[in-house]
Amino acid sequence: MIIPLNHILVLAALLFCIGLYGALTRRNAVGILMSIELMLTAANINLVAFSRFVTPNTGAGQVFAIFVMTLAAAAVAVGLAIVICIYRNHRTISADKIHLMKW
Repeated sequence: MIIPLNHILVLAALLFCIGLYGALTRRNAVGILMSIELMLTAANINLVAFSRFVTPNTGAGQVFAIFVMTLAAAAVAVGLAIVICIYRNHRTISADKIHLMKW
């Protein structure tokens, strides 16, 4: 039994909206990074779903999803390094209390 494309797209849209809400409302930098990862996961679901329903014999969507996961892992590594550096200097990871780029 094949799940219809509508259901998969609704799931991806819900995940993306939850991630967007989390990224906009969180004050903790680690929580913001997790929300961004949730949004990237929703994009990967869309890539794989459209690949499956448009061209079922090729694995282009899966290849793009793996590429996005690789880039996301690199971005998280850099983001966590920045968060650790900020925590060592300011003893907080709250996005509201960090004013590094302000004049």
